[in-house]
Amino acid sequence: MFPQRTMLRSMRSPALRRTIQRRLASTESKFAGAEDNAFNRERQAVKDHAAATSVTTRNGEGVWDVGRREGLTLRLCSGVIPALLISGANAYNLWTEHWAHWEHLPPLEERTEYEYQNLRTRNFCWGDGDKTIFWNDNVNYHKKE
Repeated sequence: MFPQRTMLRSMRSPALRRTIQRRLASTESKFAGAEDNAFNRERQAVKDHAAATSVTTRNGEGVWDVGRREGLTLRLCSGVIPALLISGANAYNLWTEHWAHWEHLPPLEERTEYEYQNLRTRNFCWGDGDKTIFWNDNVNYHKKE
């Protein structure tokens, strides 16, 4: 809002108004092309390299372009699906190792229950009042005194 106000205030002066009107009415551009400097040469080299190394397909209008479906399929086949398979195999191996280790532990009833475990100041409003929402009878045990 503030830049708009300052712009409107500055437009009130006739000299600036004439300059802006002249600029808007002109049709030719004074900028003929990219300036020949190191930045623009490097930028053009990067664009040329990207164009030469990108995966392209020909669409119906005769323009070479990366197709949306082909690009997605390429990404899925080359990266996403193998990554999911590898991470899934890793998760399965960790899961089986965890339960193999769990079998060597003593039964739930024989494990020590520390004073900071299963603190209850009042009963829960569901079930028998002793178990939390995430209670799992296979891994959780509460010794009652």
